[in-house]
Order: sequence, then structure tokens, then C-alpha cells
Amino acid sequence: MTSPAAEPAASRRPSARTAPAPPPTAPRRRTGGAVWTALAIVYVVWGSTYLGIKIVVETMPPFLSAAGRFVVAGLVLAALVAWRRGPGALRAAPRQLAGAAVVGLLLLLGGNGLVVLAETTVPSGLTALLIAVVPAWVVLLRRASGDRPGRGAYTGVVLGLAGLAALTLPGLSGAVHIAGVLTVIAATALWAVGSFSSSRIPMPSDPFAASAYEMVAGGLGCAAVALLRGEHRGFSLAEVSARSWSAFAFLVVFGSLIAFTAYAWLLHTAPLSLVATYAYVNPVVAVLLGALVLGEALTWPVVLGGAVVVTGVCLIVSTERRGGSPRTDPPTGPPPLPAPAEWSRADDAPLHGGQTTGAGRGPTVCTEAATPTPSEGPGSAR
Repeated sequence: MTSPAAEPAASRRPSARTAPAPPPTAPRRRTGGAVWTALAIVYVVWGSTYLGIKIVVETMPPFLSAAGRFVVAGLVLAALVAWRRGPGALRAAPRQLAGAAVVGLLLLLGGNGLVVLAETTVPSGLTALLIAVVPAWVVLLRRASGDRPGRGAYTGVVLGLAGLAALTLPGLSGAVHIAGVLTVIAATALWAVGSFSSSRIPMPSDPFAASAYEMVAGGLGCAAVALLRGEHRGFSLAEVSARSWSAFAFLVVFGSLIAFTAYAWLLHTAPLSLVATYAYVNPVVAVLLGALVLGEALTWPVVLGGAVVVTGVCLIVSTERRGGSPRTDPPTGPPPLPAPAEWSRADDAPLHGGQTTGAGRGPTVCTEAATPTPSEGPGSAR
């Protein structure tokens, strides 16, 4: 018997009848203990950001507190990106910087900034349930642009709007601060527009650099609004309670950095259908924490309306997954530093707060966020 090296070249050619080698299969995604731990972090931390915002605005002006949070988180994220990937990762063309600034203003000033303002009068749990309707707005925007979401998505929109009515009509949900509720609804619309636009305008090529620019731009926008509103007049840092400072630090460190880092790792490790469940778990966590920590009323109309909204979001997310169409996001919170060696693309992945990813760009802020933005809508822009 001759060795393979000594065989004639012809004998080593594959036969014409030889079946082609099967294409390489994608590595199977794990659902071990580390995955469940990271998922628990996303569930609890992002779900608790609404509570954190409520505590912050007890003694801090709404837009000033949001400005400080986003600017600090954005600068820290930019420094981490430069440290891990080099200063070149932050390089972007003027048009890309402008695109990141527009998205940041829509998501963080229009979306999260209005949520912070609304939480001066609206309970944190109700705010989270109202924000859960963001994916429904994204579906409508997609339809207006020529996309054709599946029937399940439209059914989810109808359910979401019905739940929204149950939560906002004074006769159904009791005493409602209508101005605050309308502010939250306006925030969800602006968040959806920002999420929808993020994949259609020029953006920095590095997704985490883009998130840092968005946070800084959104934070500066919040600062400008705070100055126009005169929030700085009569405000003294000495008057801020330790409770508000603790909540502020929690939103920056845990909401903007740690939770999103866990989320980025999940996008590369766990099944996307599992990761997307944060979109309907976060509002439930927010309602429970609001009732347990702040003693917020948990009436049956709120429970029923919230259940209808969450069911609608679940239907939209599951329909998007099956159809393979662009996903609606939510989400809340500002993007984080991705997991160590997992700095690869996350295109088409569900994001916090109703966000979507752009081709080759990965997640945009979902601080509080980027869809199934990913839900976690504006509030997650933590």
C-alpha cells in the first residue's frame, strides 16, 4: 500500500459523484449558568432603572440629572473603548458624528429626558408599562416606510395600544397625571423614531464608539434644555440627598456599563430568542420594584393594562424572530463595553429600548438604550 503522498495526483481528486462537504454550522449557543447570570443582571438592573430615575428626581432637577448621567457614562465608555481598542476606534467622519448626534438627541434627550421629566409626577411602574409600547411604534414606522411586518406584529400593535388606553384613561386606571402620561407617550414616539433612524443615517463604524458619541450628544442636549428651563437656578449640590446620589451612581455604573456589558456578551453567547425576553420582563420588574420599594399603587387596571401591553410586545418580538425581519428593540440603557474578546458585530440583534441595529454598526444607545432598543425603551437608557 502506498502512502497518500506517493499516490498519483489524479487518484486524490474528488470523484464527480462525491457529495459536496456540508457548509460549516454556526457554533451552538450556550444556556449555562453564566448565561442565566448575565440574563438576570439585564432583567433586574434594566428593570430597576425606572425606580432609579424616580429616586434621582426626588432631589435632583430632571434634565440636569440626565445630562450628568449621560455625559459621564459617555466619557467613561469612550475611555474604555480607546483603552481596549485604541484611539483609532473613536475616529469618525463628520457626517457619521452628525448622525450619532441626531440619534443621541432623539433617544436620550427626546426619549429618556422626557421620561425623567415625566417621573416627577408619574409612578415608575406605570412609566415602564407605557414605555413597553415602543416596539409597536417601531412596527408602524416600518409599515410607513414600505416594510411589511407579519400579521402577528399588527396584532401586537393593537394589543399594545389597547393596553396603553387601559393605562392612561382616567376612568380605568384611577387618578392619572395626564400631562406626565402624555410626556411619556411623546418620549416613546421619539425613542422609536431615533431607533428607526439609527440604521438609515451615517453612523460611526464602531458600534460602541457610536454609543459613546450618542450619550455625550444626548447629555449635552439635556444640559441645554435644563439651562433653558432654569433648573440651575436655586439648585445646590448640597441639597441632593444621599439616596439620590446613590441612585445616580447606580444608573451610571450598573445601568450604563455593567448591565449593557452583560447584554453585549449575551448577544454573542445565548440564543437571541432568549436574550429578547428582557423586552417583556423589564416592565414587570419595574412594576414590582415600584410597588415594593416606593409603595406605588398596584391596581387591577394597571395590572390588566400592563399584561395586555406586555402580551403585545411578546407577540411582536416572537413574530419578528420567526419572520427574520428587522427586529424592534428597547432599550433603555446606554451601551456598554462589550465582553472581553467578543467585540464583533451584533447586527440585527435585539437591543434594549426599542432599538434596531444598523448594518455593520451594531447596537446604538439603549441607555436606558438601542430593539425588539432595544424595551425597554427610553427608561433603559440608563
